[in-house]
Amino acid sequence: MKAFYTDHYVLPLPPGHRFPMEKYSQLRDLVTNLDGVKLVEAPAATDTQILYAHDPHYLIKVISGGLSPKEQQEIGFPWSELMVERSRRSAGATVAAAKAALNEGLAANLAGGTHHAYRNMGSGFCVFNDSAIAARVLQKEIHAKLKVAVVDLDVHQGNGTASILQNDASIFTLSIHGENNFPFTKERSDLDIGLPNGCEDSDYLRALDQGLEMLNRFKPDFIIYLAGADPHEGDRLGKLSISKDGMRQRDEAVFQYGLDHQIPIAFSMAGGYGREIQSTVGIHFQTIQTALRYQQQFL
Repeated sequence: MKAFYTDHYVLPLPPGHRFPMEKYSQLRDLVTNLDGVKLVEAPAATDTQILYAHDPHYLIKVISGGLSPKEQQEIGFPWSELMVERSRRSAGATVAAAKAALNEGLAANLAGGTHHAYRNMGSGFCVFNDSAIAARVLQKEIHAKLKVAVVDLDVHQGNGTASILQNDASIFTLSIHGENNFPFTKERSDLDIGLPNGCEDSDYLRALDQGLEMLNRFKPDFIIYLAGADPHEGDRLGKLSISKDGMRQRDEAVFQYGLDHQIPIAFSMAGGYGREIQSTVGIHFQTIQTALRYQQQFL
């Protein structure tokens, strides 16, 4: 199974910054020793690919350093050329994983899940929306009539994804998230399931079953899965109470759905802000291990 990674994911940040940037290299180190996974250098998304989902004026501002202090604050990262490269690679890796999954059943981006980026602005540590870009790339570069489902299981609603794709009947957006969490003004996905604070495994998995049931009506040809670690009970921003075993069952449900219906899946790690960074890295690694078991059944 291919897993896309680059050292460009690790962006130098000011001391005390709350984004856990070091989780990427820690995850890479674990995945390196996993039999059956091939680490591949994440390519950069091209301007053309980014423009399938983003406004040209916004892209120019990001590339040229024209983001205002307020726009940089909304993103949460200070502008730099390294930030631009990281953002391109994060989107490019989901594109590459999507293309690999078409042939191999499953493929991973060890970052990505940048679902708060809107067509014309970045937000919440997200600059370019990798899921929207990858979905559109599949349709523009592989098959025009491909139906794509974005299954967003980050604890925060995929507001940017919902906004970019809201009038696109060929892409189904599903977001299962904490109702009382960021973003506090929600967008409308094709299906939103908002969960109360403290939600536990059984209710969470029931909501996921409901969401996957809705996919049967849409009949996707491809799934982009945001496997956020932040619904976990140890996450400092998550507000839900999902056990590590519950997180594994969540991943199994999505991958089993893909296997049962022979739908390829590209998945990204998305959010994770564990009180202990090792718990976030452990959940992401568990997702990779679970995917590997299913990918071998696809072949």
